[in-house]
Amino acid sequence: MMHSLGIAFDLLFGSPIVFYSIIGLIWGIVGGSLPGISASITMALLLPFTYGMAPVQAIVMLACTYIGAEYGGSIPAILIRTPGTNSAAATVIDGYEMKKQGRAGEALGISLWSGVIGSLFGLLMLIMMTEPLSWVALAFKPTSYFALGILGLSVIASMTNGSLLNGLAAAVVGLMISTIGTDPISGVTRFTFGSPELLGGVEPVLIMIGVFAISELMMQSGSRGVGNIGEQVRVRLPSLSMMNRLKRSQFIGCILGTFEGLTPGGGGSIAAFLSYNEAKRWSKEPEKFGKGSEEGVAAPETANNTVASAALIPLLSFGIPSSNSTAVLLGGLLIHGLLPGPRLFEQNADVVVGLYLGSFIATLAQIVVGILLLPICVWLVNRPRAYLAGFILALILSGIFTLNTSISDLGIALGMGLVGYLMRRAGYPFLPLILGVVLGHMVESSYRRSLLLSGGDHSIFLEDPIAIGLLLASAVFVTLSLVREFRDARNAKLKDAHA
Repeated sequence: MMHSLGIAFDLLFGSPIVFYSIIGLIWGIVGGSLPGISASITMALLLPFTYGMAPVQAIVMLACTYIGAEYGGSIPAILIRTPGTNSAAATVIDGYEMKKQGRAGEALGISLWSGVIGSLFGLLMLIMMTEPLSWVALAFKPTSYFALGILGLSVIASMTNGSLLNGLAAAVVGLMISTIGTDPISGVTRFTFGSPELLGGVEPVLIMIGVFAISELMMQSGSRGVGNIGEQVRVRLPSLSMMNRLKRSQFIGCILGTFEGLTPGGGGSIAAFLSYNEAKRWSKEPEKFGKGSEEGVAAPETANNTVASAALIPLLSFGIPSSNSTAVLLGGLLIHGLLPGPRLFEQNADVVVGLYLGSFIATLAQIVVGILLLPICVWLVNRPRAYLAGFILALILSGIFTLNTSISDLGIALGMGLVGYLMRRAGYPFLPLILGVVLGHMVESSYRRSLLLSGGDHSIFLEDPIAIGLLLASAVFVTLSLVREFRDARNAKLKDAHA
């Protein structure tokens, strides 16, 4: 404990961690406030610029961007009925109603205050739960790591919206991309087509930027939408009496946000809608929900900000991201040679303590920064989408080129942007693809090492109780997803028959 406090003081007074925390927070709020630019895209845009940074600075800035984006998404949700992030969709219901009643500043204040409460609670859970859980990973063998990777892929594929087959297909494509480069066991080159740029494989950051950001710009290329807020808006923080009234809904948001953050495939949007429904159930004034209820803004905003911290628990403990945003953060960890698990806490304690400290600084600064940035965010929301898209594309291309000053990197990112665009059109999910790329090396190398130890005998996976448990859990998730799909298809046929 004293060692961690010493590291925290060294980082606070001997490094620019406060600066990077605030920069990440500002970038997150601005990016989150732009409709269509989700938290994961905002983080992916920043990822190339973290290459030359120290690991602690890069991870802190990415994590604080996540925190800022979750609040930023509520700004267009309240002002123009368009959520800036997926998790802000539930905020639209009552936030926009409050805006129509001339209470936009009050809604933004409740969103900001609830976001701070959720972030602090999620950070507390992160500090208390992450390191103890990480020590479980010490019992893992190569067979266990292989099974853990399979579990992560199967859970994410089965919990994404749409067909399980689509999710698994996307995961397989990601695994195929991860095999490009040099074989981790034999050193033989694979699928490089004679290109020396591919000897080290395809960098996950190029996949993330292409699939998340460039594909989104392609989807928005035909949009001429411009926001129309129409009135001068100022944030009005809730009074003490209002804070007291919001405690119940914020408590619900904290609990459900923590649970969903720990659940692979959960994410902020599910937590927000669950919290909204439960806050309505337990409210003393449920009739106000949908008509401008303050609790209807507080509950989902508390939940999605809690998720932003709680989702880091399975990421740091086991290396399993539960959302697009944590997948990008995992990419940031791997870029800087950081492996999640107990070794991260032993060998890179400064990164972990810096992450906690930076998140705490960003959460406290969120009130002041959120108020100061509102006019800028309002101005950006009112800009034509074409101008914003051009600026973001220029930022993307310049960031990619600075990685290795390589034209081939630009080609890969643009190519993956086209792949992402086609996946959006066809209804294929992104997260299994990203996880396949990020986890592919661990899955393949663990599988190959296990077979080397057993002389090619696959029964070694049945000799490890942890691997058996994880593989059985994977089978359960896939089976439940199939049962759900068959049930939904049957209900749809019955509905059509009665119609």
